[in-house]
Amino acid sequence: MTPVATTGPLKGLRILDLSTVIAGPWASTLLADLGADVLKVEMPGVGDPLRALPPYKDGVPLWWKAANRNKRGITLDLRREEGRALLGRMLPKYDVIVENFRPDTLDRWGITKDWLHGIHPRLIILRLTGFGQTGPYRNRPGFARVFEAMTGFTNICGEPDRPPLHLGFPIADAVGGLFGAIGILSALYHQRQNGGAPGQEIDCSMMESMFRVLDFLPIEYDQLGVVRGRSGNTSQYAAPGNVYKTADGRWASIAASTQRIYERLCTALGRPDLVSDPKFVTNRERVAHRAELDEILATEIAKHRIDELDRMLEAHEVGFSPIYDIADIFQDAHFAARDAIVSVPDEELGTVRMQSVVPAFSETPGAVRHAGPSLGQHNEDVFRQLGLSDAQVDGLRAAGVI
Repeated sequence: MTPVATTGPLKGLRILDLSTVIAGPWASTLLADLGADVLKVEMPGVGDPLRALPPYKDGVPLWWKAANRNKRGITLDLRREEGRALLGRMLPKYDVIVENFRPDTLDRWGITKDWLHGIHPRLIILRLTGFGQTGPYRNRPGFARVFEAMTGFTNICGEPDRPPLHLGFPIADAVGGLFGAIGILSALYHQRQNGGAPGQEIDCSMMESMFRVLDFLPIEYDQLGVVRGRSGNTSQYAAPGNVYKTADGRWASIAASTQRIYERLCTALGRPDLVSDPKFVTNRERVAHRAELDEILATEIAKHRIDELDRMLEAHEVGFSPIYDIADIFQDAHFAARDAIVSVPDEELGTVRMQSVVPAFSETPGAVRHAGPSLGQHNEDVFRQLGLSDAQVDGLRAAGVI
């Protein structure tokens, strides 16, 4: 099949994305942003379950449009022998396949590792699942909230005297997708360094991905026996670090995690006496007397409007931000200067806006070329490039294979 014209450091990389919902598609989308040619494969008729999740505009799923941007899309029933045969014809043109079905699902459909590598020995297979390919939980259904709860993340979110708090976004899906993308790039690098290296499977567990980002919690428990709990908006390792209300009813997030920044914060607020106070002289003492320090700072901050506080803290180089909502982000000068929000063409909605590519490359920049495809949008192009006639494509469509 003819490669799609792309830009970015991954131009020339070709990925078949069989995955659904968020984490697997997120992994391939990150690589598509950087130039990979990604072909998204969905079930005929129903498509990816993410299409059924809000928000919508005129019946068009908006989350889908962002989560699967920069991809072409086809429909293909991989459970059918005809579907598997078509997949086999596509495989030699691709470098990577991404799937996030429960373990052994593809095997039951005849799409085993041996079958895949029999057709394409250098194919890299990312298997991104909830609990991994092994272990007693391997066949459990998994969702972001499950992994966030199970890894201890949810236990440290919320107020100390309130129930554990789930965030308003499935962060574990994004984390799992990031680790999946890292896995693909690592496997590709290994192949580049070892020219004859066969393709390998990548077993990426979303539970383990989420656990990994909690960094010091395991070693803290292992060495100190500490079971970390909830502390609301206060930083658990530095003080001050909290969310404070301003005179005009806005909320400000302030972090003074180093001694110099703390001293500059005190100067900015007209309280240099707090620098030499024995209870607050070092971070260790400030953490021990966190509540008292926060009460003092909250009183001082409440004297100022958010714009006044912004100018004061910026002048003294103190880490600070108003608590933004998405409308604030669309109005922010720095987001605009960085082109962090870009306008993107879409077949169904016209022009839409979404986040730009991260990170930015000086010589080979990525790009958001288009929003996520409509269901089966590229069936005609892809299947005709395989050499199928109009009659064959029509027959497969009538039979529900595509």
